[in-house]
Amino acid sequence: MAQKDTMADALMLVGGGIVGAGLALLLAPKTGKDTRKDIVRMARTVGSKTDKVVHEFADNVSELADTIGEKASSILSSEVDLAPESKKELLAAIERGQVKLEKQRQRLARLIG
Repeated sequence: MAQKDTMADALMLVGGGIVGAGLALLLAPKTGKDTRKDIVRMARTVGSKTDKVVHEFADNVSELADTIGEKASSILSSEVDLAPESKKELLAAIERGQVKLEKQRQRLARLIG
């Protein structure tokens, strides 16, 4: 739950920064042509940085999912015999993780459009 709040806070901070920068450009004492150039330049910069952050986030989530899958496979196929309850708990934890990842995927898909 804390991670969800942190992500929402981070997105709100970025969004507020973008809106604030846009307003600053619009209210600056420049000609319309200069202001439009500044807005285009800022939009390209923000878009580039946003793409980078999204790709890094996606890579991190993918790496996390791979690591969890490898660890789970290792535990389930190891020589150590796990109690049936432990196996059930492990499978339940993996399923909860999958549900959370799917919710984040859907949320990101809504943000992208």
